[in-house]
Amino acid sequence: MMIFEKIHTVPTSEELINKAFKRSARAMSGKTIDSRESRFRANESMLLTAANILTDNLANVVRRFPSFEQLPRFYYELTNILVGVEKLKMSLASVDWASRKIHEVARIYVGKIRNSDIPEPVRKEAFGRLASIIKSINKDLLFLNEARNILRKLPDVQDEPTIVIAGYPNVGKSSFVSRITGASPEIASYPFTTKGVSIGHFTRDGVRYQVMDTPGLLDRPMPERNDIERQAITAIRYLDAVVMFMIDPSESCGYAIEDQKGLLAEIRENFELPLLVVANKADRPEFQKLDEAELNISTITGEGIEEAMERLLEMLEEKHLSSSEEPDTEL
Repeated sequence: MMIFEKIHTVPTSEELINKAFKRSARAMSGKTIDSRESRFRANESMLLTAANILTDNLANVVRRFPSFEQLPRFYYELTNILVGVEKLKMSLASVDWASRKIHEVARIYVGKIRNSDIPEPVRKEAFGRLASIIKSINKDLLFLNEARNILRKLPDVQDEPTIVIAGYPNVGKSSFVSRITGASPEIASYPFTTKGVSIGHFTRDGVRYQVMDTPGLLDRPMPERNDIERQAITAIRYLDAVVMFMIDPSESCGYAIEDQKGLLAEIRENFELPLLVVANKADRPEFQKLDEAELNISTITGEGIEEAMERLLEMLEEKHLSSSEEPDTEL
């Protein structure tokens, strides 16, 4: 299940107030108030009903957001890029404060109702206090709902060994993903790319791997990317991943070899991940061998695909062994 999927729509302050006060009034409809005692009990019940609706709804908002300290680093970085982790924490803290404050105010006003001569004015005053508290966090509720809408669009990237595919459009990346996973890759929306990220999965020797192609991120030069896209690229380094850069020496993709080599140089510079360079479309007559490519492949005929897969899996294994030997310096 996607990590942000359980975050429900965050209600506005007006929606919460209307819901609480309507439920409060409905709770008393049809009940007979035929004595002073029942009148006081009715006002007390109305106050507690409204307060409980508000505190429960606010507590649910806080609970449904994930613990940021326990988020995988990849998602933590993307969350920070898109909405700001500290800003999220502050808004969630404000909502949590409001939930606790409403509970406290309701308890105080229940006592005031019991000690009053006429309960209705006291209950109405309490409703005013509750509404004021809710209105004071409206900007936080609006921000949290906006953040929720953004975060739910993040791709469902599993915490498992990953092959990230890079290279210009039309070099055969999607065909590679389809061939090695045996199925059409899932397309997930990405809030900072022009197209959906493609994610496929395959299993070898009981281990599940994922293959990720990120159109809009790793298929054009750095100067053409905005700040959010550049930061998103850096977030990928927190995946347990290796990168396969695919180049098309036939230039049938529509991009010159020199431009593709330029993108390769940028990928090398910006990623601290193991990198395998493969030249695709070896089946085409205009294909030419390149010194930069470690393997020649064809996603059409299958030439070199298994060899590329074996090398990528070896790189993942080497990366895993290397990282397990390094001391953990994360805070």
